[in-house]
Amino acid sequence: MRAWQISSFGIDNLEFAERPDPEPGPGQFIVRIHAISLNYRDLLMVRGLYNPKLKLPRIPCSDGAGEVVAAGPEVTMWKRGDRVAGIFMQNWIDGPPTPDKVKGALGGDIDGTLAEYVALSETGLVPIPDHLSFQEAATLPCAAVTAWNALNISDVKPGATVLIQGTGGVSIFALQFARLRGAKVLGISGSHEKLHRAYELGLDGGLNYNETPEWDRWAMEQTGDGVDLIIEVGGVGTLPRSLRALKMGGTIAQIGVLSGTGSGEALPLAAILHKQARMRGIYVGSRQDFLEMNRALSLTQLRPVGEDFPWTHARQVLARMEEGSHFGKLVMTIA
Repeated sequence: MRAWQISSFGIDNLEFAERPDPEPGPGQFIVRIHAISLNYRDLLMVRGLYNPKLKLPRIPCSDGAGEVVAAGPEVTMWKRGDRVAGIFMQNWIDGPPTPDKVKGALGGDIDGTLAEYVALSETGLVPIPDHLSFQEAATLPCAAVTAWNALNISDVKPGATVLIQGTGGVSIFALQFARLRGAKVLGISGSHEKLHRAYELGLDGGLNYNETPEWDRWAMEQTGDGVDLIIEVGGVGTLPRSLRALKMGGTIAQIGVLSGTGSGEALPLAAILHKQARMRGIYVGSRQDFLEMNRALSLTQLRPVGEDFPWTHARQVLARMEEGSHFGKLVMTIA
């Protein structure tokens, strides 16, 4: 089979290679991958910034969708032709996370989905909603489940206010899911064009942070008493403003580290205390979370938003993610 593999770190060093076709072991199925989507984690993995001690060579990417083509012994859950997606962490089936459950992440601990065929555990797969294409379904395992859980932990109700940072995969899924729950959604971006596209998906209010850096003040003006939930993807560079924009008793779903080392502003601990802020790290979710989310997608016929490229352009697509010019998810199709 053909696969992209990290033989040495760096986008330009990503290698398009031939590998032996995988054989299914006990409890495993072989999935022919039709589409893969990228996450920021994949970029960091390829560059050697996520895990500099990553065992190489490694096939990257956690997210992919395809069809079952072969089965190993002692399996019953799937049949040939079933449309499936792999779960992000192959050992996290249900319940709260544990150190053992969060091992086995695709594209990191084990080989990922940027290949024509993958061997996955029968419990490491979920059926994909009938109304979605393989390309749309490939966007779900990481970004969508992460956004779904971010809204779940704060129990967003109709009339609540959610603030999204940027217009990447997690943020756009959070916008879509929040609108399904009847919430008001505010968004910040460095691009008027991206804000316009977000308005088309239901964004209630947007601000260009390049023109108005004090977006925390703007959020307070828009709400009066602050935001109920902030989808925090920036990290240390945005967290101080997130705390100032937060409603008393509100929740920050800490998801990303896109802002790197940040501006050097000290974390306002007094704001955490005064606002009785709740902060929760979100690292994707379980198979059960994925199944519950898919039921909601099927009931509402919600469709992911993204851009599609040939998988032979993997280096260029990674570079596009690095420059931050995309909107929603970056998807690659295997022809």
